[in-house]
Amino acid sequence: MTVAGRDPPPFFRRGPAPFARLAFFVIVSLALLGLDLRQRYLEPLRQALTVVTYPLRTLALAPVQALREAGGYLAAHGTLRRENARLAEQTVRAAATLLRHEQLELENRQLRSLLAMRDRQPAKGVVAEVLYATRDAYSRKVVIDKGTRQAVRAGQVVIDDLGVIGQVTRAFPLTAEVTLITDREQAVPVQVRRNALRAVLFGAGDGLLELRYLAGNADVREGDELVTSGLDGIYLPGLAVGRVARLAREGTGAFARIFATPIAGVERDALVLVLGERVLPAAPPRDAVTPREQRPARARAGKK
Repeated sequence: MTVAGRDPPPFFRRGPAPFARLAFFVIVSLALLGLDLRQRYLEPLRQALTVVTYPLRTLALAPVQALREAGGYLAAHGTLRRENARLAEQTVRAAATLLRHEQLELENRQLRSLLAMRDRQPAKGVVAEVLYATRDAYSRKVVIDKGTRQAVRAGQVVIDDLGVIGQVTRAFPLTAEVTLITDREQAVPVQVRRNALRAVLFGAGDGLLELRYLAGNADVREGDELVTSGLDGIYLPGLAVGRVARLAREGTGAFARIFATPIAGVERDALVLVLGERVLPAAPPRDAVTPREQRPARARAGKK
């Protein structure tokens, strides 16, 4: 109960009822919605509020956007790393396959050249592959994958598509040892293609050849091609052996020092051709009459 003439304290002062307040605000909200729906009175206010609150909204969304971009970057980085690893593996495999194809193509070209060389030479030939080089540092020898079972014998000549490689020195059932022409103990009877000057070509080591026992004034020039002479009965005549690279003529010496380089791929061939026995032309039958024999017979018949 209050005292007359005195107001109650603010703490105990009561306003409108809560339900009345709710009803008032609902009515006001509905009125504003109706006005905004029909007249668009609040559209400028809404746009102004959007402009004012845009920095705040951007700032509020910045952490979420940063986390989202960081997750996307990490995922893309992992995907790129996996893709790069896969592409690198594919590149290595493709490179190995390409190198193998190039090697096979090179071997095919060399094999075709060897087969053509065999058809041109009047001797049987066996195509062989070089397995490895011997470990002796003082000799130049290789081992091929053909032996006595393939009719390979010691003394047979070994060539490639360009010229002479060496000579079979030892033959086994499945392999054979070939001494290269660059070996110091190997000698090949040759002649200069330009003037048919005969000489003997020896291995000089380090991939070189040397013409020995030629006079200091011998007609040999740099660039002259040396071919087999065939005088030893082993090497077919006309096989390319080397090309003169350097001459050392000393005025006081009786012989000239002439060095040459091999024409064939002595130190790098993978496929070679082992020449067999010479194929000699068939002799004419004994009862065959030659044209020279026919002419005197015809002349005698005319005289009679």
